[in-house]
Amino acid sequence: MVEIVISVVLMGTVVVAILNAVATNVRASSSARSAAQVETAIVNTSDRVNRAPKRCDYTIYAQAAVQTEGWDPSTVSVTQEYYEPAPDPRNQGTWSSGSALAPACPGTSPTDLLVQRVTILITSPDGKVNRTIQVVKSDV
Repeated sequence: MVEIVISVVLMGTVVVAILNAVATNVRASSSARSAAQVETAIVNTSDRVNRAPKRCDYTIYAQAAVQTEGWDPSTVSVTQEYYEPAPDPRNQGTWSSGSALAPACPGTSPTDLLVQRVTILITSPDGKVNRTIQVVKSDV
């Protein structure tokens, strides 16, 4: 009887260890799948923003890209900046975000923009994975 109890305890210990390993693999697989989906979404978003005509706001392109994944548009945020060269060409210019009315347009139209930097942040629907990428649009 004692031998049977010891055998059952040992087998139970082995089964618990195996179940723990399986649960860890399932969690890792889920995280990897979520990260891959975010990577796909951010590549698609950056491609759409890069191909878009010059604008003051690229949010609509980013939201469309995450919606193709079946995600809510709120999973993406976009920040636009434009480059202002220094008056003296020997000095470095600055990145500006514009005014409250036109977040990334220094003048009255997007044609006033020479170089833009668009920062895209995408968060997975479960909120566990996020990625950021910067796209530079330039006429130079």
